[in-house]
Amino acid sequence: MAFNWQTFRTRTLTGVIFVLVMLAGLVWNPWSFLILFSVVHFGCWWEYLKLTEKIHRVFFHAYVKMGFMVIGYGIMLWFCGTVYRINGYGIRENLSLPVSAAGFALLLFGIFQKKSVGLKSFGAAAVALVYISLSWGLIIDLYSRTIDIHFHDAMFSVTGDFLPVTIIVSIWANDTMAYLVGSMIGKTPLTKISPKKTWEGTIGGIILGTVITGFLIPWVYRMPSTLSVKVFIMLVAGIAAITGTFGDLFESKLKRMANVKDAGRIMPGHGGFLDRFDSMLFAIPSVWLFLFLSQR
Repeated sequence: MAFNWQTFRTRTLTGVIFVLVMLAGLVWNPWSFLILFSVVHFGCWWEYLKLTEKIHRVFFHAYVKMGFMVIGYGIMLWFCGTVYRINGYGIRENLSLPVSAAGFALLLFGIFQKKSVGLKSFGAAAVALVYISLSWGLIIDLYSRTIDIHFHDAMFSVTGDFLPVTIIVSIWANDTMAYLVGSMIGKTPLTKISPKKTWEGTIGGIILGTVITGFLIPWVYRMPSTLSVKVFIMLVAGIAAITGTFGDLFESKLKRMANVKDAGRIMPGHGGFLDRFDSMLFAIPSVWLFLFLSQR
């Protein structure tokens, strides 16, 4: 794959803007974090439903779309921890169930409209409750609670934006390194689903991205620069990079089935919400599961 400077410049510029917006939402405060991923949640849902309509050649009534998205948002809010309280009222306890109920009502109302939708396409749309809403709910969970890490001789606690930033940095580093390595030495196609991806770029991206994250994150967060700390962070980064690659391929498969190049057009050179966050939708549950199992 020949290196294209124009494409690289466009991707770099929009990528920098993306990073700045993400960082502002990630590290400002808990509410900016929730707002950021609320926007991302609805953006991903909207594009996923558009892809589903094209794949199954159906048209979802507006109330059906809104119902699915609002139910999903209620699921996401269920993971809000104690940091999300207003005058003693927690979002999880007071908003999650009512929001989901409102979404269910909208969904029922939309189902009984004139345009009928087949069970297969309806089920495909419902998959996003796990694919999108659960994934963003889990990143809210990683942000909301304190996680005690015991890894070899390293014992420390993480909370707030540490794990979300680690996941995002690892995916960003993996994508960038995979693009550079693949552009320069990539020769062996990875899969027909994404013809531009190569084995050389994929492996190089995972290795370099993992190492970069392992050294960058401890420095940014002023953590003890011990081998155990670096290895733990590289392990999280490696899981995110590998599973994120599958997330990218999954979304590429959806786009091929829908016969579209990009899921959306919010970012020149990067596409839409799903194009930008597809890797995270697989990486977040994988890292969350790893941390859950490692704490047992």
